[in-house]
Amino acid sequence: MKYLFGLVIIVTVGVAACSPKINNGVAPGAENRSIALPATLNLLSYNIHHCNPPTAGTLIDVDTIAGVIRKLNPDLVALQEVDVKTKRSGGIDQARLLGEKTGMKAYFFKAIDHDGGEYGVGILSKLPVSDFKQYKLPTVSESKGEPRILATVTITGKDGNDLIFACTHLDAQSNPQNRLLQIREINSILKDNKLPVIIAGDLNAATGSEVINIFDEMFARTCTNCAFTIPVLKPNKTIDFIGYKPTTRFEVEKHEVINETYASDHLPVSVRLKLK
Repeated sequence: MKYLFGLVIIVTVGVAACSPKINNGVAPGAENRSIALPATLNLLSYNIHHCNPPTAGTLIDVDTIAGVIRKLNPDLVALQEVDVKTKRSGGIDQARLLGEKTGMKAYFFKAIDHDGGEYGVGILSKLPVSDFKQYKLPTVSESKGEPRILATVTITGKDGNDLIFACTHLDAQSNPQNRLLQIREINSILKDNKLPVIIAGDLNAATGSEVINIFDEMFARTCTNCAFTIPVLKPNKTIDFIGYKPTTRFEVEKHEVINETYASDHLPVSVRLKLK
């Protein structure tokens, strides 16, 4: 399978869109416009802890993360905590490697410069992608919160049956002020989108919190009584979610939290959505 890597850089206006590498002068996905999307989509949301198993010291283990993804065989993956060429990860490009090792197209979206490289979120796709964007999310300046982003790709289907797949990782501070700003901004960005939207990520907020209540105003979650996703040993909290809109376009066939306790400090969330 061809491998494609997209790098998106934040600009001061808060949203940036650029073209990924082009094959033979044809935009990604355009040559596959005649391909119908599958009747069901297998999705994965995974905070990969920069491929550093928490019990393994400073070891970087891309192969294990890739193995988890291959075993679950998703069509689309939302990755959080991805390192690209940082010193702590040995200068490797984790997004590119995960794409190569899973046979998927990889898109990396930088949130911050970190440790001599870049750190952010990623999306892996088996499906044709025609566009991607990222949006800078707000933080309270006095909070010294780490900059956060929303990343989106447009999945290209037959006869214009496209959809948006989005990935995010909200602020992790104990005070929810930044998460509240960020989730409201995400809802504002995506509310008027005419395409169906699937969003996945680490929201750093539990069911019943104001953050998740605001998320629920825009998106239907793939779980109601959601299984815990963190910590991986004796998990007691759900902060990793997948949601979608409108409800008329999707039906949840499966929502499962995978009992993978070595690779990361989060458990991966696997979902199968039927397209209506």
